[in-house]
Amino acid sequence: MKQSYSIFSLVRNALSHHQDWQEAWRSPDPRPEYDVVIIGGGGHGLATAYYLAKEHGITNVAVLEKGWLGGGNTGRNTTVVRSNYLWDESAHLYEFSLKLWDGLSQDLNYNVMFSQRGLVSLAHSQHEMQALRRRVYAIKLNGIDSEFLTPAQLKEWCPIIHVGRDARYPIVGASLQRRGGVARHDAVAWGYARGADARGVDIIQNCEVTGFKIEDGKVVGLETTLGFVGAKKVGVVVAGHCGVLANMAGFRLPIESHPLQAMVSEPIKPVLDCVVMSGQVHVYVSQSDKGELVFGAGIDSFNSYSQVGSPPVVENMLNALTELFPIFGRLRFLRQWGGIVDTCPDASPIIGKTPVENLFFNCGWGTGGFKATPGSGHVFAHTIATGEPHKLALPFALERFTTGYLIDEHGAAGVAH
Repeated sequence: MKQSYSIFSLVRNALSHHQDWQEAWRSPDPRPEYDVVIIGGGGHGLATAYYLAKEHGITNVAVLEKGWLGGGNTGRNTTVVRSNYLWDESAHLYEFSLKLWDGLSQDLNYNVMFSQRGLVSLAHSQHEMQALRRRVYAIKLNGIDSEFLTPAQLKEWCPIIHVGRDARYPIVGASLQRRGGVARHDAVAWGYARGADARGVDIIQNCEVTGFKIEDGKVVGLETTLGFVGAKKVGVVVAGHCGVLANMAGFRLPIESHPLQAMVSEPIKPVLDCVVMSGQVHVYVSQSDKGELVFGAGIDSFNSYSQVGSPPVVENMLNALTELFPIFGRLRFLRQWGGIVDTCPDASPIIGKTPVENLFFNCGWGTGGFKATPGSGHVFAHTIATGEPHKLALPFALERFTTGYLIDEHGAAGVAH
């Protein structure tokens, strides 16, 4: 059992100059066979393993990660958490996830630094404001908090934003989800890893999957860089590389992978205590606990597995940012990075079974996967454990692309966040 983190353990370990802390998780060699193998050691994969052990009592589980934990999209996103989605299916799933966020630090005994500072979505035209009103009404009908802000109310909520008549991008209104906010991405991965390990899950880093062993249409194991690993069930949660893994298993997914980039500024004193995003001018920004401004935009239009982006996206992002917040004009940005996002035609994820028996995929989250981490792991664990989709995951089955029951969330997921 992992030692509990508390003020008392902090004081106790201070007496030994913090030399006696236990490792957060083990680094075992892979066993010959597992009941379940999860491919992908990011937030969604680790959360799946954690809930398999906690909720379903399945502990003979391995998480295989080709690099280091959280080294993919989990450590490269901009940490926004919200549930203000238009369609019922999305709203229920993301709201379920947001409710898990509320108590996640206590559940994991690990501070994920979840800060519900509020999230503002801007409207720059009457047409966009009408669409925003429709969205707010739909969100409220699903019992999720959402409200309108006039330009004057927005200025009171966020004093540094430019709402004057001379603005290049006039602001005619906004929506606000007060329960939205941010969390610490690394802490989420580490907390789930620690929690899963404490329940007996093997977390194996630097172990790349190179192929599937499939017999009579059923997956029975994996070829890896550390040798063959037998598996009764396999869950694939590899974000931008899900199409590659699907091809290895002998089928194709209706999915594309694109670079998504973000950056941070030099640290400054606290000036922005909420998240502000604009779909029309494609920028969003928050301020980290270290004082850095964290901002990003939409995906690069080209397909790529490269974790870098293109200069035009950076230029447009900075132009929009400095027009909305003139006081940021003289800041220097500190670093820039990219991730690989997998996007479906309807901007909604795929969660569930595949044409290969006992092989399950959780992918296609596009630009909005981080906020869904707890809910995604919870429903995917249920799907793997029982062999049948969780009721919240059922609408996101792969079969929707043949039945035509798509969940078009481009309006909610059109901005990288």
